Amino acid sequence: MSKILVFGHQNPDTDTIASAISFAYLQNQLGVEAEAVALGEMNEETAFALKEFGVAPLRIIKTAKNETDHVMLVDHNEAQQSVADIKEVEVLSVVDHHRIANFETANPLYYRAEPVGCTNTIIYKLFKEHNIEIPKKIAGLMLSAIISDTLLFKSPTSTEEDKKVAEILAEIAEIDMETYGLEMLKAGTNLSTKTEKELLDMDAKSFNMGEKVVRIGQVNTVDVDEVLLRQSALEEAMGEQNKENNYDLFVLIITDILSSNSVALVAGEPKEKVEQAFSVTLENNTALLPGVVSRKKQVVPPLTDAF
Repeated sequence: MSKILVFGHQNPDTDTIASAISFAYLQNQLGVEAEAVALGEMNEETAFALKEFGVAPLRIIKTAKNETDHVMLVDHNEAQQSVADIKEVEVLSVVDHHRIANFETANPLYYRAEPVGCTNTIIYKLFKEHNIEIPKKIAGLMLSAIISDTLLFKSPTSTEEDKKVAEILAEIAEIDMETYGLEMLKAGTNLSTKTEKELLDMDAKSFNMGEKVVRIGQVNTVDVDEVLLRQSALEEAMGEQNKENNYDLFVLIITDILSSNSVALVAGEPKEKVEQAFSVTLENNTALLPGVVSRKKQVVPPLTDAF
């Protein structure tokens, strides 16, 4: 069998990159030749984590079939979020913590999905099940992923299992979790140097909902108003992406990591589905979403129900 590529979703976040690295390392320890790769540029938060633990950025690929016939997916399963030619390669395994949708294979595979806050919480359990020691660098990245996906355990996706695993990984990485976690999260909120397109692409995923394609992006910040000063330009860029990619609706979730609230900015139609999903009235294409910080648990499910 040729080398196996391990990767997460497009527009990678810290969990996606750390999951690819940790799961590929585990596979290599188990005698499988695997390489962790990325499907896009990493964000500043992820760059902060990689630099902190002395790990090189991943090689970026656009297609997989030109390199291998076999892949392993982490932190996603939906085809539209994966590599462009996912239908042309065989998926050998999936490790994920999201909903299962738009996914099928011709052959049986290993599939591990659990309702926890972070994919690396599951991967930690796989290390333990195979009695494989986790190196300090890998532990640091896995911890970074848990902190990122749970917003330092403020997100409703966070579970007691995530917290327990994070504490163990912090010991292995020899790091103070609270201090490091805040520094890492703040590193990801530097948005002033980003173009509107970069802001929209930082952490965005496409979802099939009913007969519509909904694009949901999310940016974390410590100043929502600063982002909303760019509303007109953001709406224009969202409209362009809708047209170019055949998205029906683009929802940008602007999350304040300090208050744990978000503002939704909406472009496209049907906007009334957003109002229905969150029991809000859009004013100037925006609405406050109190207590909403998780796309996976607090945004995608109500929108899916609305559609």
